[in-house]
Amino acid sequence: MKKNYFCKLLASILLVGLGCVTLVQCGGSGGETPVADEFDVSFVLPSRIEAAPEGLIEFVVKDGKAPLQSDVFMMTASDGISFNCNIESVSSDKFSVRLYKSATSGSYQVFLKRGQRKKSCGNTVLSIVKSIDFTPDKNTTVWGVVTCGDKGVPDVVVSDGVLVTKTDSKGIYQLPSEKKWNYVFISVPSGYEVPSKGVLPQFHAYLGSDASTVERQDFELTYVGDQSKHKMLFLGDMHLANRTNDKAQFAVFAKDFNSYRNSHKSEKIYAMTLGDMTWDIYWYDRSYSFPQYLDEINGQVSGIQIFHTMGNHDNDYMLKGAIGTFGADYDASARYVREIAPTYYSFNIGKVHYVVLDDIDCSKYVGGNRDYVKTFTSEQLEWLEKDLSYVDKSTPLVLTTHAQIFSPVAGDTYRTAVGSVSQLFDVLKGYNAHFVTGHTHVIYNVNPTESARFGAENFYEHNSGSICGSWWWSGKLTPGVYLGTDGSPAGYSIWDISGTDFKWKFKATAWDEDYQFRSYDLNKVRFSYDDVPNMAASLKSEFGKYVDAYSGNEKNVVLLNIWNWNSNWKLSVTDEKGNELKWTRTSAYDPVHIAALSVKRFTGASSKPNFITEKWHHFFKVTAPDADTDLTIKVTDEFGNVYTENMARPKEFKIEDFKK
Repeated sequence: MKKNYFCKLLASILLVGLGCVTLVQCGGSGGETPVADEFDVSFVLPSRIEAAPEGLIEFVVKDGKAPLQSDVFMMTASDGISFNCNIESVSSDKFSVRLYKSATSGSYQVFLKRGQRKKSCGNTVLSIVKSIDFTPDKNTTVWGVVTCGDKGVPDVVVSDGVLVTKTDSKGIYQLPSEKKWNYVFISVPSGYEVPSKGVLPQFHAYLGSDASTVERQDFELTYVGDQSKHKMLFLGDMHLANRTNDKAQFAVFAKDFNSYRNSHKSEKIYAMTLGDMTWDIYWYDRSYSFPQYLDEINGQVSGIQIFHTMGNHDNDYMLKGAIGTFGADYDASARYVREIAPTYYSFNIGKVHYVVLDDIDCSKYVGGNRDYVKTFTSEQLEWLEKDLSYVDKSTPLVLTTHAQIFSPVAGDTYRTAVGSVSQLFDVLKGYNAHFVTGHTHVIYNVNPTESARFGAENFYEHNSGSICGSWWWSGKLTPGVYLGTDGSPAGYSIWDISGTDFKWKFKATAWDEDYQFRSYDLNKVRFSYDDVPNMAASLKSEFGKYVDAYSGNEKNVVLLNIWNWNSNWKLSVTDEKGNELKWTRTSAYDPVHIAALSVKRFTGASSKPNFITEKWHHFFKVTAPDADTDLTIKVTDEFGNVYTENMARPKEFKIEDFKK
């Protein structure tokens, strides 16, 4: 019979880490030179410690330099939270520490405190585990138990980012992992939730030892009942960087987000980001990266689990020194993986299988450049195929990536925007798949009729705008106006899920849910070069696009921006006599965005500014009989919701009307 070393150690509630060990000579914290005095301690600190809840951990003393029993053994987590453990016994060759009852699994920095002095003793990974009678298979390097209360949960899918397996009847999983990604995660099963650390659901655990060392990582689930009806809120690009008045504008979004959730307290609500929560250049220029982002969102949003997607600006572009064994893409994602989540994973809510993917390949990164490619790696697609092998074809998929799968050409015509799409569609064949994407800071939607020509089957894409609009610039230059470069409002998408039926809507920050389009009386919209004093003459052709578009030549024309339009929506425009007016779809520059941002960016500019108004394809024109005829505009989405404006004309074009 094999020796059951896990059971044997845990049975005595004494368990020392099984990973690599480090000889620790405790020294002054904060870079101080160690002082040779009576506070001279040396012991072996394992790189990984597995212990029972409130268990006893034993450490080996070196050179007889043991701590005092009155010393305090302090462990500080990566989020800065510390807990103190009592030293229960001390001898010349060992000492034991009782874990604090609230200790949780994670990475910790270890200190010893004596009076007012505190000395650093190194770092370790703590894993809280329960005793079970089990011996892992010979080739297993990562194993654990998925439990709910005191019972193991069977058939939970588990992965290390390469291999995929599921738990047995007792909730036990095993992986012969090579530990490439240094983590293991579960695909949270329907009807359950995992604990949260702020807004981050803890469905993954980090590994602390090399592939030759067996590690145990357990997961605890909470049963939450039927999730068939739930809401999923999709949060596009944020680009928080502590600049451009972004934090104040983010507070406006958070207030709206919390208000919406408060009005739906009885419903189960979750959220997913679409990448670019941060802005890589400002990790260095303004010292604003993931810890600051988490402080910001956790300070303003609580009581909801937000699953994260990685964006191109969430990669570390300042790779320095030699690229590691797994390449630049792996190295560029390391900080995100360590501080947020795996770059790809899955989970289940109700009858929906959610998948987060990473379509930003940074393999060409060399310190300082951003030469990324929008594509899916073969390793990721292989993982996706393995993950979906546990998902019935009748289960709808909702998948998020940062970069868009398709890009509009004009109207409802699209082109592919990422590599490996044919391989992706092959993996998804037979599923009803909805992709929700970000990156563009605009809004558009692709239905199966449009995606079928590329070999996709039952494939939707919802490119869902952004939280920050034009990288926070419109709200900085014109407070209260929050717009993307296509004139769509900054905001987020709301999906109502009922079983396998989906309904979606875009919610503009600070506006009512029924705010779904804007109208412009082009008799009243003008732009000229007088609007941009002191602009360099070399920029005349650039700003001239807006002057030419709105020169007053289109008499009695009304322009509509219907930002969340797709080919299943309907538009009706009638005049005062009830006559139906013919409309045409067109590409246009949004007048409010020009006035709120582009005019102010071009004023005094010596070079072409960034984030200016783009021509986009969700615009419509209708010609009224004259300058005074009122119009009734009705926009109907695919779910039968009707959005109406009784447009009194002439309608003045005033930027104040668009402020919140």
